[in-house]
Amino acid sequence: MRIGELADRTGVSVRSLRYYESQDLLTSTRTPGGQRDYLDSAVDRVLRIQEMYAAGLHSRTIVNLLPCIHDEDGTPNAVATPYLLHTLTEERARIDATIKDLHRAREVLDGVINAATDPDDPPA
Repeated sequence: MRIGELADRTGVSVRSLRYYESQDLLTSTRTPGGQRDYLDSAVDRVLRIQEMYAAGLHSRTIVNLLPCIHDEDGTPNAVATPYLLHTLTEERARIDATIKDLHRAREVLDGVINAATDPDDPPA
């Protein structure tokens, strides 16, 4: 599939897809006319990349992590170096801390909303 179709199927911009290639996160072949051509499995790969970016991982971590997971469903495989395991453990701890911070922020917001809400006029 061409880059525009991959962008449409994943909701990721063409510019981002090109960036993924420049970071060795995604690969393509070239047509005789020089256009990028992706396998169907690239859709799953892009979705995995997006999940990892959403979790706050950097491209250098993602490029090391991708060989350790199956694109189709994100399940792990047995390929991981000790360094990668250490890096991923640190990333997990960072994500856990972020989740705790988000929960605290939500509790503060809930408190303000509840204090400012007229019991006869609930928020929309």
